[in-house]
Amino acid sequence: MITKEQVLHALSHVEEPDLKKDLVTLHMIQNIEILPNKVKFDVVLTTPACPLKGHIEHACRNAIALFIGKEVEAEINMTARVVSNENQQLHGIKNIILVSSGKGGVGKSTVASNLALALVETGAKTGLMDADIYGPSLPIMFGLDGARPESVVTPDGKTKILPIEKFGLKLLSIGFFTDPNQPIPWRGPMATSAIKQLFGDTDWGELDYLVVDMPPGTGDIHITVSQTYPIAGAVIVTTPQQVALADAIKGMAMYQMEGINVPILGIVENMAYFTPAELPENKYYIFGKDGGKRLAESNNTPFLGEIPLVKSIADAGDNGFPILLDADEQVVDAFKLIAGRVAQQLSILANK
Repeated sequence: MITKEQVLHALSHVEEPDLKKDLVTLHMIQNIEILPNKVKFDVVLTTPACPLKGHIEHACRNAIALFIGKEVEAEINMTARVVSNENQQLHGIKNIILVSSGKGGVGKSTVASNLALALVETGAKTGLMDADIYGPSLPIMFGLDGARPESVVTPDGKTKILPIEKFGLKLLSIGFFTDPNQPIPWRGPMATSAIKQLFGDTDWGELDYLVVDMPPGTGDIHITVSQTYPIAGAVIVTTPQQVALADAIKGMAMYQMEGINVPILGIVENMAYFTPAELPENKYYIFGKDGGKRLAESNNTPFLGEIPLVKSIADAGDNGFPILLDADEQVVDAFKLIAGRVAQQLSILANK
């Protein structure tokens, strides 16, 4: 008769590749059930977006076969419980991810939107907040021009904003509250006050991830958000050319300043190369090559992935239907890979 102790012994030989500890020590094995010639158990990953899910499951099957018997069937339920960085300020939000860039025009909002959607596709409860109050783009990118969020009165009598839900995402933007044709001259205190309202006066519910599309640069909003809320980490978006890389370096340095100390989850290189629709195998490096990769290497920071310059990405955003929702696009895989690596880095940081 197989025992629970035998199963745990076998699985103690399976290492979580990122955390460098075995699954039993990490308490990732749960609900073991012993049946005749069969064992059932759950493997509880630290994120549903784990890019190594298949590798871990295969290793578990091998361990059962090696240490218990090749004739024993293993029924494995791969599930997840996202590690939490939440605090009392934003109850219910486990991880806040800032998507940032040193300068505008590098596709930061496109990356933030598709990253959030890729996390949703893994089964994670995800929200997306447009904190770029100087140029909010979320209403256009999600086809929500003219949309206005509703409000709800909480049991303690407070009035909260309800995010708009679309494509499985909870969405909020300053653009929902302003006239898109009228400029708003935000002074520093006004801008930071508006951002605090978006964070604190919103009923986000339970979220595994809140992705925040930050304004370009290194201003008041970045400092306020980083020092006020429990930020799990920042994703830096750049393009390959030197002028963008120089500003990306400044953005990274700001998050690493004393008193801010936001972990850098990694770098995304957008517009890495141009691929014509009629020649999908061709790559033209019109902005230079591997600038983001070199930046990541020189700063000992993970390189999360590269996004090609493809017309369909811009068209999708303009049409209110982000490219991640187009299953036929090759670029979708790039965004899913980046989402997995972001979740991977958050798990590593949470378990240090």
